[in-house]
Amino acid sequence: MVRAATAVLAEAGVASPQADALALAEHVLGLERLVLATAPEPPADFPGRYAQAVDRRRRRVPLQHITGAAHFRYLRLEVGPGVFVPRPETEVVAGAAIEEACTRARPVVVDLCAGSGAIALSVAREVHAAVVTAVELGAEPVATIEANARRLGLSVRVVRADATEPGTLRELDGRVDVVVANPPYIPPDAVPVDPEVRDHDPDLALYGGGSDGLEIPRGVLGRGIALLRSGGLLVMEHAEVQAAAVRALARESGALEEISTGVDLTGRDRMLVARRR
Repeated sequence: MVRAATAVLAEAGVASPQADALALAEHVLGLERLVLATAPEPPADFPGRYAQAVDRRRRRVPLQHITGAAHFRYLRLEVGPGVFVPRPETEVVAGAAIEEACTRARPVVVDLCAGSGAIALSVAREVHAAVVTAVELGAEPVATIEANARRLGLSVRVVRADATEPGTLRELDGRVDVVVANPPYIPPDAVPVDPEVRDHDPDLALYGGGSDGLEIPRGVLGRGIALLRSGGLLVMEHAEVQAAAVRALARESGALEEISTGVDLTGRDRMLVARRR
């Protein structure tokens, strides 16, 4: 049955049909890991439930929306419709923030445009001394971050606010050790090709505004600079083609030094790294 499901998903254009077919079987059976050679006899309703799940995936509903979970670094996060699904490339962004936070005794870390909260929750999980705040505008993502924090037993303050507004977290201005962000940055004319992204990720998490998609990242950069203490680190994800433009924005601010571009898991230019003067 998994083999047949793999063929169905492959025909529908799913990028990882075999892995998704197996993940859907694990989800329907309620198993953490399914080894087909030693799998127990499935319940009588398995074929029907599995067929429904495979059909949803065939129609390019994100796997994470079907299973209700996304894996990010060392966390299993509950996600659903209305919440941006965290991507593997953002694990490197989180890693840069975590590495810097580990150099401080009690680091203050702010995650702007937190989305699912994957970065903020990972910092809280991996840097126990960190004081973490996640800022997110969407109501559904805020509820999701709070629910995941409770379920995982992690201490993260969640603030529903516009991360680009000057008044957001004003009480922390000049006191933050690490500002990390994965803001929306897609230009308006660059609609994603993948249906999982185009049709299911919220527009609020995708499109950065302006002709270049950098209107929101510009605001995040400005807010991040205000929040950081001298010597604090800014880490911000962006599209590969935006690397030079984002570095230029950082230089033009006059407030940042050690400006560089970090690469993702595939070696693509995907994040700004800079330090507050």
